[in-house]
Amino acid sequence: MEELWLEEGRKPLYQGLLQVAVGLYHHGNGNVSGAIKLLRAAIEKLEPYADYILGIHLELLVQDASRYLHKLEGIDTAPFMPYDLDIHIVHPELLQAVEDLVINPPLKTNDE
Repeated sequence: MEELWLEEGRKPLYQGLLQVAVGLYHHGNGNVSGAIKLLRAAIEKLEPYADYILGIHLELLVQDASRYLHKLEGIDTAPFMPYDLDIHIVHPELLQAVEDLVINPPLKTNDE
């Protein structure tokens, strides 16, 4: 992810998407304050974009991330286990490409 962050570091859309993922990762590792910080930043970056962009339903992801953030903000009184957020793919060719990768994942090389 860091390589993508550095490569796309100036594009808020990609930053926001990565921040959602890293925010969830932080929560999974017990870093609630880091998760809150990243999810807030992610939502702020993603909200200005169209509801559907890059072949995904971005508005739904922002809504889900907002709900997750709200739960994190109240975690002291209502603890919960980390869970994944789904990115809903709406572009047929992208959906097919993802399905193909699930069926036939790339082979790992010795460099990995």
